[in-house]
Amino acid sequence: MMPSLDLFWATFALGCVFGVAARAGNFCLLRGLRQTLARPEPSDWGEEQAPQGAPALQAFALALAVALVGTQVLAMLGEISLSQVLVVRPRFSPLGALTGGLMFGVGMALAHSCGARALVLLAGGNLRSLWVLLWLGLTAQATMTGVLAPVRQTLQGLLVIEPQGATLPGWLAALGVPESVATVAVTALIVLLLLVYALRRPALRHAPLQWVGALLVGAMVVAGWWISAHIDVDPFEERPLTSLSFISPVAESWLYLQVAVGRELAAAVALVLGVLAGACVTALVSGTARWEGFGSPRRMASSALGGILMGLGGVVAMGCSIGQGLSGLSTLSLASMPAAFGIVLGALCVLQWGRRY
Repeated sequence: MMPSLDLFWATFALGCVFGVAARAGNFCLLRGLRQTLARPEPSDWGEEQAPQGAPALQAFALALAVALVGTQVLAMLGEISLSQVLVVRPRFSPLGALTGGLMFGVGMALAHSCGARALVLLAGGNLRSLWVLLWLGLTAQATMTGVLAPVRQTLQGLLVIEPQGATLPGWLAALGVPESVATVAVTALIVLLLLVYALRRPALRHAPLQWVGALLVGAMVVAGWWISAHIDVDPFEERPLTSLSFISPVAESWLYLQVAVGRELAAAVALVLGVLAGACVTALVSGTARWEGFGSPRRMASSALGGILMGLGGVVAMGCSIGQGLSGLSTLSLASMPAAFGIVLGALCVLQWGRRY
């Protein structure tokens, strides 16, 4: 079965652009965190070195600034309703989101890639990424609907709160600040801080592939919200709005490979296929495509554990480094903040531990 062809091809195109931008610009949160700690890139992982002196974390900040501005503009124009967004939760567990984020961040560092980066690397012939994606997808599916579902339910039920607003501007509005004023003020302040961080060093400005890639990634987050809200919409059935995220789509893709008969080829699968296609073409054109495998059983075990933790943590946190770190934060969702913080903290802890030991 197929979804609407319009929705399928729009999502596929979205994934293609993301794949091209992420591959050409070496877009990767983990790379940026590693650069922040001045940790050399692992030589046996097979990734190309980032452009000299162009911090990937600054590119991530630039992408977030673009995503934040675009998403809030769409909401203010009435093009999307933030109340329909899946990660904007009026009732959630900050502790559960933080715990899920921590697990994902630890797994990301152990696997040397997140789900999105693993897809981009796989498209260039990196078979280690296939191993990571296998464990990520299986664990995510088990956490959503399988044997690990009780773990998810327990963690997501810890100390649940119900704030007066599901977003930061909404929370400020509940305190008496006009919501439109709060939205503009909060967005402007955060974007200003992000741009100052992203552009304070000239190295990023001198690396056009990185900053153009970051701009495109941020724009694709915005496009994802619009596509979800406007293409193949049933006027009689409200559906949650989603944008770029790579936990459920990876799990859905593995499941579709196993039980395709009678199962709808969801837009999530189109996103994965699009990322693979875009990144593959970019790798071939740039001459960076090559077959790569594991150099040791230890690295293989570390990558498997990383994939497991990302699959479990990503479902509990309701997103990954892209799904919460970019898409979620672009909505200013309160639930996304502890999840994104946990992802960064978990990865930094493992990277710092690796530096010492």
